[in-house]
Amino acid sequence: MSSNNHRCCASACSTCAVSRRGFLSAGMAASALPVASASLLRDPARQQPIRLALKVQPVLVYDLPKRRQATSWRSWGGVQTEQDLTAEKERIGRELATMKASADFPVEILPLATAITPDEAGVLANGDSDVIISYAAGGGLKVLEILAAPGKWNLMFLRHRSGPVYLWYEIAHNRFLRKTVDEFGQPGVDIHDVVVDSHSQILLRLRALAALKNTYGKRIVAIGGPSGWGNGGKTAPDRTRELWKMDIQTEPYSDLAERIKRAKADSALVKRCHANAEKYLQQKDVTLETSREFVQNAFVLTEVFRDLLDEAKTDALTINSCMGTIMPMSETTACLPLSLLNDDGYMAFCESDFVVIPSGVLLHYICGKPVFLNDPTHPHDGVVTIAHCTAPRKLDGQNDEPVRVLTHFESDYGAAPKVAMRKGQKVTNLIPDFASRRWVGFTGEVIDNPFMPICRSQTDITIEGSTEKLLSQMGGFHWMTSYGDYLQESKYALRKAGVELIEIA
Repeated sequence: MSSNNHRCCASACSTCAVSRRGFLSAGMAASALPVASASLLRDPARQQPIRLALKVQPVLVYDLPKRRQATSWRSWGGVQTEQDLTAEKERIGRELATMKASADFPVEILPLATAITPDEAGVLANGDSDVIISYAAGGGLKVLEILAAPGKWNLMFLRHRSGPVYLWYEIAHNRFLRKTVDEFGQPGVDIHDVVVDSHSQILLRLRALAALKNTYGKRIVAIGGPSGWGNGGKTAPDRTRELWKMDIQTEPYSDLAERIKRAKADSALVKRCHANAEKYLQQKDVTLETSREFVQNAFVLTEVFRDLLDEAKTDALTINSCMGTIMPMSETTACLPLSLLNDDGYMAFCESDFVVIPSGVLLHYICGKPVFLNDPTHPHDGVVTIAHCTAPRKLDGQNDEPVRVLTHFESDYGAAPKVAMRKGQKVTNLIPDFASRRWVGFTGEVIDNPFMPICRSQTDITIEGSTEKLLSQMGGFHWMTSYGDYLQESKYALRKAGVELIEIA
């Protein structure tokens, strides 16, 4: 919301387990989010959802010692011979193949390289990859420092019990990270980038980095211009451009009005939209409790939004002044169109609130599912209500939740979805502060979908953690919510972006 008064705009497993999130084939330059059923909106000729693949370069760092008489001639570690080296390359290859097959995000894992000398490390550091994973079996400090190149993300994998023990299992902290003093001194790498034995933890970090790659520089269309909720949000668009490098493109309402006018005059388009509206209303678990004409107009408005995405060559959109400005020109509300676009794999947010929109883009790319921008209420007794009128139905990325199509609450006009979130479902909640420096995060569980006189999609969730800490730490206003537990990926990604995530657990 652009005003200081609170009004809502639209009415409407372990985190590190590889097997928890299913499989998505990878290695592409870009891919669409997975959708189980044929979409009412998806048109191959249209701009498709964008998901860039993360390019990963694994590097085995080692040396093979030669025996010398009456002196120390070898360092710690189980890779000592050519036979050891061959076995370790094969082991890493198998593990990487398993990890890639388990990834539910696009990732391209380049062939395993080796580095013994600084020159070899330099070639790899300057190569075409987003991430370097150093398998630090042995070798010198200089090689690892060169691999930790500026402009790339860096991970280090160490073996304790998953194979032959690595030299750097002993000295990664004191030599690589601390340079043999007490203070940390390795640029671009910290304790959270070093993983022992667990490829599921490597995969967690890669998922977070893939989300960062897709979030940085994201182009988003802002209908009516960018904004930020409240006094604290006045600088949010500038902060979004600064921190997240987002390309915010304004679509003036005067231009939108002309687009809507042209769309309504296109009889073939209107006929097709009315037919799609009927298909939507005839779906299982869809109940119509507003005028059918509002729903038909919502499908026309959705096509106008798709035109904007096509022209901007992006998959992200937000709408300002949606509490009134768009209603007379569209003869409906933006609530249902935003819900439909999110279900179809795009990012469509109400209110143009750039305090919270970066969290929606980031969480969308972390979880690979539609996310829910919502108004929170006052947490109490381990419970909080979250509500808005633009909730997606396909919150698990595959299946449609039941929905009642009502009017937008504040205006009692248009078409807004009341989505019934799945009871017992774990959810992740991100709460950005106005300055985008200290976000709060927690997981909860859906316990109820009440029908109070507030925004239409309303859900009671438990607070897994301290209610008092949540109350004392939360800032900003709007929250972002997704199905599933993605708190650790969020925390890792935000740390890389220079943002602290405060967990209330």
